Amino acid sequence: MTYATSRLSIFVDGNNMFYAQQKNGWFFDPKRVLEYFTNDPDVSLINAFWYTGLKDPQDQRGFRDALISLGYTVRTKILKEYYDDNSGRYSQKANLDIEIVVDMFNTVEQYNRVILFSGDGDFERAIELLRSKNTHITVVSTEGMIARELRNVTDRYIDLNAIRKEIEKADY
Repeated sequence: MTYATSRLSIFVDGNNMFYAQQKNGWFFDPKRVLEYFTNDPDVSLINAFWYTGLKDPQDQRGFRDALISLGYTVRTKILKEYYDDNSGRYSQKANLDIEIVVDMFNTVEQYNRVILFSGDGDFERAIELLRSKNTHITVVSTEGMIARELRNVTDRYIDLNAIRKEIEKADY
């Protein structure tokens, strides 16, 4: 029996993953992430997208350049400042959910497997629609940061800590 090649697209919600990694106390290496999910010869990487908020246009320039050289398509948005009445503090947020969903559906004919690095429940409906197109969805997040709705609609959930030794950024 022969298996069709999996055509894989990876979508990394960079800000969501930054907080997940911070919570876990370790960071993953974007290169090792690509290697881990494409180490099967039957998997063909079609796209890898990385989404991140920036303080200013020069913010994270070296990191973004490194991502691009690894093959990621990097999408950015300038952070907006919000005042939280409850805490009395300002916070910064760059909501890139729409950009992620647009890229998912704009490239949907190219892949049959998705790996989404995010725990954001806002992706629930998009994931349901992708699954209706016979797309296999894997969500990578961490306990306490993955929305119940998202975990409920995905085909497979991987906790970051379960693949830590394969994807952790080495201390140089």
